[in-house]
Amino acid sequence: MSSTDKGALRYIDEFRDGDLARGLADGIAARLTPGRTYRLMEFCGGHTHTISRYDLESLLPPAVTLIHGPGCPVCVLPIGRVDQARALALGHDVVLCCYGDVVRVPGSGDTNLIGARAAGADVRIVYSPTDALDFAKAMPDRQVVFLGIGFETTAPATAAAVLQAEAAGLTNFSVLCYHVLTPPALTAILAPAAGRAMPTIDGFVGPGHVSTVIGAAVYEPLMHRYAKPMVISGFEPVDILQSIAMLIDLLNQERVEVAVQYRRVVSWEGNRKAQAMMDRVFAVRDSFEWRGLGSIPESALRLADRYAGFDAERRFPLAERSVTDNPACDCPEILRGMKHPLDCRLFGNACTPETPVGACMVSSEGACAAYYTYGRGREVPAKSEPEPV
Repeated sequence: MSSTDKGALRYIDEFRDGDLARGLADGIAARLTPGRTYRLMEFCGGHTHTISRYDLESLLPPAVTLIHGPGCPVCVLPIGRVDQARALALGHDVVLCCYGDVVRVPGSGDTNLIGARAAGADVRIVYSPTDALDFAKAMPDRQVVFLGIGFETTAPATAAAVLQAEAAGLTNFSVLCYHVLTPPALTAILAPAAGRAMPTIDGFVGPGHVSTVIGAAVYEPLMHRYAKPMVISGFEPVDILQSIAMLIDLLNQERVEVAVQYRRVVSWEGNRKAQAMMDRVFAVRDSFEWRGLGSIPESALRLADRYAGFDAERRFPLAERSVTDNPACDCPEILRGMKHPLDCRLFGNACTPETPVGACMVSSEGACAAYYTYGRGREVPAKSEPEPV
């Protein structure tokens, strides 16, 4: 059994062992087909942060290019939705509860939810939807709205909160639902809309946390349709390097498969209980706008009609509009994998975590935040360029 097989590594420091990581990197180099390039997209922002924090790109040979994907839920929230949340907080006397990084995402004119709070809105940072439920129970005379954001990883918690609110008979709790879905985003990357350039991608390092919920099997039809392999990876350096090695093996053997490196967490079928809860509480929106990717059909969730009473978009009159991103900010291109964070002329100058111009600098999963925190002083290794399709 290899030292990286399931069960062989038991402690977190083993997944960060430098000698083991360098050995895996040497194994990657030995696997390469001479003259071939390998363009691999890590979809998840958590993977991007590990890659930057441990400088994994410097361990990889020039033929292997890592392309950062749009798997940061805060980053893909479009300006129009930030404006909608601000309008709710400022104009309807609600208690708006949201996760901490959401309050700093720029809306129109560099406004955000922190600015709304400074203007008198009651915006509160919570760690989970149950915190918002607790506020609703403690303040029966106030309308409490939870801003539900994230991929399939966080959607089950929002669904559970709605079910708890129903069971408790709460009439002053609702959800502003901005949860988005991973497979449609992958489709938008592999089959881009007209006029929207995407990089050429040979294979995917698949998202680990999302896949604990939706499983690995859900990706198979998509990967087979576009003839791309995927390896679902854990989040430590050894995980990612082993996943890259597995991907290169699949590419060399011309095998289109979905493989799971993160077997200690991810199963083929996923979390059936979480899926059932999501299916009960949510319905799929006809379309939803993503920052950088535009409007993607059937790519986000809303509350099902049965739970319309807990839907903030139905309870409050909220305008929906599309707003163009700041033209000086390269966040949309970075989310599509067409640019590297260090390519943006605002990076580290006008745009920092303290003064973010784009959402990619805000979130703990944003690519720009990762490189600002860990990689500002490094040069980007010379790699094959992500050719547009």
